[in-house]
Amino acid sequence: MKTNLFTYPRFIMLFLRLKFLNLTSRFPPLPGGVLDEQTALMRRMQLVLGETPLDQVSLSQLRLNFRKNFSLLKSIGGIFEKVESIRELTIPGPAGEIRPRAGTGTNARLYLPGTGTAFPLFVLLHGGGWVIGDLDTADNMARFLCRHVNCAVLSVDYRLAPEHVFPAAVEDAFAAVQWAVEHAGELGGDPKRVLVGGDSAGGTLTAVVAQMARQKGGPKLAGQVLFYAATNGATLDTPSYQEFDGPSFGLPRRDVEWFLNQYMPNPKDRLNPQVSPLLADDLSGLPPALVVTAEFDVLRDEGEAYARHMQEAGVKVQLMRCNGMVHGFLSSIGLIKRATQYFEQVADEIRKMAAA
Repeated sequence: MKTNLFTYPRFIMLFLRLKFLNLTSRFPPLPGGVLDEQTALMRRMQLVLGETPLDQVSLSQLRLNFRKNFSLLKSIGGIFEKVESIRELTIPGPAGEIRPRAGTGTNARLYLPGTGTAFPLFVLLHGGGWVIGDLDTADNMARFLCRHVNCAVLSVDYRLAPEHVFPAAVEDAFAAVQWAVEHAGELGGDPKRVLVGGDSAGGTLTAVVAQMARQKGGPKLAGQVLFYAATNGATLDTPSYQEFDGPSFGLPRRDVEWFLNQYMPNPKDRLNPQVSPLLADDLSGLPPALVVTAEFDVLRDEGEAYARHMQEAGVKVQLMRCNGMVHGFLSSIGLIKRATQYFEQVADEIRKMAAA
């Protein structure tokens, strides 16, 4: 982070403008092609503080910085909903226990909306390019889903690259979902209403887990929810890459390339459907899907292409493009008004999916 005498006053002025808009402005639906004003302010705030290229930061510092971003969100007004209870868990993976969360010895966290039983159970796979992210960086999303969907949420960790390259994350994610279905009743959930979902890299893992469950004959899933997922690591040249490849939109192509290189040192792996689910030969028989994309995101086109391909294969799919938004916008609930509104709409759709 590069700062000078003028950095913090500029940051504070932008932040005050962001909060002022929340208090004074109305937020009607945006037409396509218009970047949300608060989103633009958030990106300017981040650029004022400075962003160092990923390959110039140590891995430990990168992970720490990512966690600190979510601590900052909480301190400046981000929404972290209250839920009935939260419990730390340790669940098994394909090679023993899944990677424990640093300093706790746990690798999963269960959120419950009430004291009842047989809630829908949402298994949440966090984002972070398969390299960064953990239970804490998914905490605000997990709480929001638990409260607004009225479901149990099992947020799970998985082994991260480059220490554990592909397919470690896939193996852990599938093992976690399989365990969740088998133990749903113990978790306060309904084994017939287990959904899996995730953001960014977690969305990719969601798509892959759904394909694996179909191929292996189980576990049976009630739905899959992909939040701005990467679905084609083999080709980074869609129109959305060409249009939104820059620092103003939060996820430049160079960062995607860096994450992919950490996760799969062998470039041939990018053609594997367990990395690029869009490249799977057969998408029939998958569980119902909700695919959420951000208009100003390099991953938009491949996410929407995956939704179309599932529809063509006979899968029940709802595609929701969120106009004016950038990659990762759902984590900004409470700060960006339209992000909160979109997440409320998403929660409504997930609730309907769980009830079907």
